Amino acid sequence: MEVKTSLLDNMIGVGDMVLLEPLSEDSFIENLRKRFDHNEIYTYIGSVVISMNPYRSLPIFTPEKVEEYRNRNFYELSPHIYALADEAYRSLRDQDKDQCILITGESGAGKTEASKLVMSYVAAVCGKGQEVNKVKEQLLQSNPVLEAFGNAKTVRNDNSSRFGKYMDIEFDFKGDPLGGVISNYLLEKSRVVKQPRGERNFHIFYQLLSGASDDTLKKLKLDRDYSKYNYLSLDSAVVNGLDDAANFRTVKNAMQIVGFMEDEVQSVLELVAAVLKLGDIEFKPESRCNGSDESRIKDKNDLKEMCELLGIEQSVLERAFSYRTVEARLEKVSTTLNVAQAYYARDALAKNLYSRLFSWLVTRINESIKAQTKARHKVMGVLDIYGFEIFEDRDNSFEQFIINYCNEKLQQIFIELTLREEQEEYVREGIEWTNIEYFNNAIICDLIENHQNGILAMLDEECLRPGTVTDETFLDKLNTICAEHQHFESRLSKNSKFLTDHSLPHNCFRIQHYAGKVLYRVEGFVDKNNDLLYRDLSQAMYKANHSLIKQLFPEGNPGKVNLKRPPTAGFQFRASVGTLMKNLQTKNPNYIRCIKPNDKKASHIFTDSLVCHQVRYLGLMENVRVRRAGYAFRQAYEPCLERYKMLCKRTWPHWRGPAREGVEVLMADLPVPAEEFSFGRSKIFIRNPRTLFFLEERRRQCLQDLATLIQKIYRGWKCRSHFLLLKKSQIVVAAWYRRYAQEKKYQKIKSATTVVQSYTRGWQARKLLRELKYQKRCEEAVTTISAFWHGTQARMELRRLKQEARNKHAVTVIWAYWQGTKARRELRTLKEEARRKHAVAVIWAYWQGLKVRREYRKFFRANAGKKIYDFTIQRIMQKYFLGLKSTMPSMSPIDKSWPARPYRFLDGVHRELPRIFHLWRCKKYRSQFTEEKKAVYEEKLEASEIFKDKKALYPSSVSQPFKGDYLEISTNPKYQKLNSAVDEKVLLADVVNKINRANGKGTARIFLLTKKSVVLADQKTGQVKASVPLPDLASVSVSTQSDGFFALRLKEGSASAVKGDFLLSSEHLIEIITKLHRTGATAADSKQLNVDISDEFLVQFKHDKVCVKFIQGAPKNGNSVSCKRKNNRLLEVSVPTTA
Repeated sequence: MEVKTSLLDNMIGVGDMVLLEPLSEDSFIENLRKRFDHNEIYTYIGSVVISMNPYRSLPIFTPEKVEEYRNRNFYELSPHIYALADEAYRSLRDQDKDQCILITGESGAGKTEASKLVMSYVAAVCGKGQEVNKVKEQLLQSNPVLEAFGNAKTVRNDNSSRFGKYMDIEFDFKGDPLGGVISNYLLEKSRVVKQPRGERNFHIFYQLLSGASDDTLKKLKLDRDYSKYNYLSLDSAVVNGLDDAANFRTVKNAMQIVGFMEDEVQSVLELVAAVLKLGDIEFKPESRCNGSDESRIKDKNDLKEMCELLGIEQSVLERAFSYRTVEARLEKVSTTLNVAQAYYARDALAKNLYSRLFSWLVTRINESIKAQTKARHKVMGVLDIYGFEIFEDRDNSFEQFIINYCNEKLQQIFIELTLREEQEEYVREGIEWTNIEYFNNAIICDLIENHQNGILAMLDEECLRPGTVTDETFLDKLNTICAEHQHFESRLSKNSKFLTDHSLPHNCFRIQHYAGKVLYRVEGFVDKNNDLLYRDLSQAMYKANHSLIKQLFPEGNPGKVNLKRPPTAGFQFRASVGTLMKNLQTKNPNYIRCIKPNDKKASHIFTDSLVCHQVRYLGLMENVRVRRAGYAFRQAYEPCLERYKMLCKRTWPHWRGPAREGVEVLMADLPVPAEEFSFGRSKIFIRNPRTLFFLEERRRQCLQDLATLIQKIYRGWKCRSHFLLLKKSQIVVAAWYRRYAQEKKYQKIKSATTVVQSYTRGWQARKLLRELKYQKRCEEAVTTISAFWHGTQARMELRRLKQEARNKHAVTVIWAYWQGTKARRELRTLKEEARRKHAVAVIWAYWQGLKVRREYRKFFRANAGKKIYDFTIQRIMQKYFLGLKSTMPSMSPIDKSWPARPYRFLDGVHRELPRIFHLWRCKKYRSQFTEEKKAVYEEKLEASEIFKDKKALYPSSVSQPFKGDYLEISTNPKYQKLNSAVDEKVLLADVVNKINRANGKGTARIFLLTKKSVVLADQKTGQVKASVPLPDLASVSVSTQSDGFFALRLKEGSASAVKGDFLLSSEHLIEIITKLHRTGATAADSKQLNVDISDEFLVQFKHDKVCVKFIQGAPKNGNSVSCKRKNNRLLEVSVPTTA
């Protein structure tokens, strides 16, 4: 059986504030402190989660925790944000109820982190799959992009959201995410031009300057030094714990995952750089001849760089900063701007440019993450919006007024939805509903948003009123109309009780909000509500060549001039809040109230006054009172019976009937008044927390008694088990001992028997040995006598045989000596005869030589020896050359054989003769060539010079003859029209593929090469698509691999270069490039055509340059070369690896 814990088990303080007893503000704060000190940062108020920012990492957000809270009851485990996220997700998935999670709190309380935790939990527990994971990744990666452009460092928070965000996550019927829609509210765009002390501008400015590469900054005309930009505060530009460079890389990666294209990212960065450049534009006053003042730009360099970034004519923007045109029906009035007005126009343009860029980013993200199907979706909304703001160290202005108005509306809908939920549960369970008294802040909302007498309506009316309009006239109107309102206070109003209130300045008014009184200074209310951008600046922006700028300033279109005044900021925000409230009322609400424990952003510090202030303006005490107005605690019958069944003997240990009857029997057996609880259809309702604590105390006592009983039974069982073990051990030991004793006795008997047996066997063996020895001695005596007799016989026979052998040997020796004597005598006779014959021959030879010398002595000279030597050498060489006639190699130039040399002194001749013979043989071979064959070999030789050892395709082309006209264009009737269109002789005709840059696929084209031009024609119709004169060709680019791709690079500025270069593919690439090279070199007025061999080269397609990159890959599609488009700037050609 699975053991389930409960919210009430091992509880530190009170896990649910509804159970707090006694309920007071001090006990509420003390309970939060106690739980915070024990790292319990989450506490419930019914179904509302209070989240304390720990300012450090805690081990409570691990994947194991996600699995622990998955599919568990809300009150089953200790309070956690995962419990609320799981309850909302399961209600959406199983009950088909749209959900919304409202996250509120002041800056630094952890709202953004809470929204990330909710989204990460939902992403972890929903379905898996490639498409689902892609959607989840895009939803999660939208956060870094929006944080970079919408978050900033403030005195309260290093990553403060300066905009409100509401995200609708859409799910299918299985609970898998399909997409989402993001809405943003009231970006604090005034921060772009001015930041309070100790704070800084939006993160993206610092991330761009820190993390962008030097090339990127050079293109954007920026410098890494923060001090060069007036819009960036320097006192807190560097924040501890924030790595702007790493965050910039994270943002770029997130934009890529969400779906931004490279050119879109570059456009966004250009607009961010333009905002920085705007802040550096300064003005100086100049006096006109009519006495009026006008402004001029001091240094036009920053203006020039900004105009180059946005593609705006410098003179247009310079005039927009100096003049303002007012149109009224058919009249136009142009007035000059003084320095103050010029600075106002510059800052207004910067704020509007950044604000509209942020809105475009949200829209662009929505396009990427929106659901693709149009079927009905389940929706979970996550609202991360500013909490109630009261600045005591600086004035509360228009932004705080708008933020607090939004929180009033959220408080109103919270009270309404909480009471409605309570009432629906009571009706569902059959419990009588009693009206609950609570403070209804509708009167405050009406004071602000009433269409006739509301503060926002009067502010809009004051902005639209002709004449002099100032913040003071607006305050006068408020004092006149709202003086009697019980939640409005002003020192200048007709209400006399505030005339002497010195805590209320003259230029301020105070509103009693649900969270307390807030003092607002009216300075800037009118200007911030107007939020005007001069029409001249809008029109100047629309004239930009930058594609994104035109989208951001559609009102600048001269063809769509609208003289109607644009809606005010207050009107737009009121409409957005109204839409948000209608959206929230259609969903089941879930609340997360975020609180920051201290202003130092430090862990383990709990400031009572700060927490108390947030508890008040979040209305948490009000939440508890509303929740406790009826029944403070409710629980289903099954877990209630499982938890408290030991309090009654009839239900312990097992209740066999229905759970409700068991709870009724249990409660009847306990001393609890009947009015303290009620039985619903599926739950029991307990009115007072004291009753619940009474049950818990009784349960604790019972558990102690049960623990004692279990201990007693366990100890008895343990002792009995020990005794039985000892008894069993004794029996085993005795059995083993008896076995051992019997074994010893048996061993003694066995040993004695063995000794007796050994003695008996020894006696028998010795007796047998004696008998055998006697028998052996008798046999040995007989053998000895027989041996002696046989030996005597053998010796006698041996002596007889030796005598006979000696006689025979003597005869043989005598015969041998006689034969030797005869042989020696015969040898001496022969030798003597041979000596006589040799002496005669020698004497005859000497005599003949003497006669010859006497005969020829008169013919011999002193150099006769040299002549004899030369004669001999000449005869040898004559013999060598005559021998070569029969051993000469064949006439083939590739035959490298040669006869071996007969004499060593012929080495030089032997080396030179093969070379001379080979040259003569090659000359004879070339003399047989015709002119056509000679031209083919010259082309082959030129192809070798161009491609040998440079391109892998070349070796396979050596054995293939260059045919030239592969299409037989002159004789084929199919190409008769094309042949007639070409006036010159066609040197080469072949079918090639023209590569499309959009998808990398090829289109068949006929490629014709003449002496003056290159012609591309349609293969089917024969219509000429392009004709390029050879002088317009700049170069040809090919790869080093075995593919057939080549690019015809055209000269810039030539007539043929209008449509860009040609990227082609052919099976006869070597022949085409060789003929192009030869024809281009012989064409008139042209240099030799350059051939670039590289695996990566650029091709100009109309206005864009595309990189063609060749890579080796595994063989696919039958070992064919494939070309794919990777992005707008890259075509990748995959060449199969050759074995």
